[in-house]
Amino acid sequence: MLVAAEAPMVGQGAGLAIDYQRLKSRQFAPIEQPVTAREAILYALGVGVGSDPDDGQSLKFVYENGLQTLPTYGTVLAYPGVWIAESDTGIDWRQALNGEYSVQFHRLPMIRGLAIGRLAIEEIIDKGPGRGALIYTRREVSDGDTGETICVVRQTTFCRADGGFGGPSGPIKPVREVPTTAPDLIVASDVPLQAHLIYRLSGDPNPLHVDPAVARSAGFDRPILHGGATYGFVGYALLKALCKGEPARLRQLDVRFSAPVYPGETIETSIWRLGDGRAAFRSQVRQRGAIALDNGYVEFQP
Repeated sequence: MLVAAEAPMVGQGAGLAIDYQRLKSRQFAPIEQPVTAREAILYALGVGVGSDPDDGQSLKFVYENGLQTLPTYGTVLAYPGVWIAESDTGIDWRQALNGEYSVQFHRLPMIRGLAIGRLAIEEIIDKGPGRGALIYTRREVSDGDTGETICVVRQTTFCRADGGFGGPSGPIKPVREVPTTAPDLIVASDVPLQAHLIYRLSGDPNPLHVDPAVARSAGFDRPILHGGATYGFVGYALLKALCKGEPARLRQLDVRFSAPVYPGETIETSIWRLGDGRAAFRSQVRQRGAIALDNGYVEFQP
């Protein structure tokens, strides 16, 4: 088994195109990650917990005395790293972005123990030349000591430069609509300037989020916040707004990533209550008006 959080040897895609059958059948060894309270606290700090001195609910996620884990912490455990950057994938990894997350939370991550991650490619969609490709993956994160499932992460990776390889054009996963009425709640989350530097220590070493030269080569002015970090910031905001900060009440959290967030910006999340422990949401950047997360859906214990 592989050990989590090791940065892979990244290639240039070797000028190759995606080989549909080869990539679709790619096998991934299970990844093991020993975890301690340090990892749980580091993740919480990376998604902004503790940055607001008036947030009385934050201490339990960043202090080992009575420590609790965030449900979204499970998404980074036993993380497979930047596997799309390996030279045999045929993917131009510098042009790849998070497209969607759909996560079911079965139980809270452990504070200490062994996490195991198992990744599989479910489908690869060819949107056509100049339109990119979608890679659908499923990753199950489990407790290595008990065998219990912690969470199941279904992710869509948008490979902007890799369309036209001759793969299937569908089916494309449907998205959930957000109401057009005024939201019931709006929650703001300030992103610290160093958030990307902290979050990457939880297992995503993609240089797009730390190296200005790599960010510019991908068309960004400077390093952008990880999509998973934006997901964590908004997940914490929803936890406070809908679950009174009680992490075990969050059951499912789905988003579509629409635009990047830069460190130092503010994420404003509009929430529509749908009843029966369900809500829709959308998150936008206050400074630019750009929608960062769209078609958001959350389930929680009422």
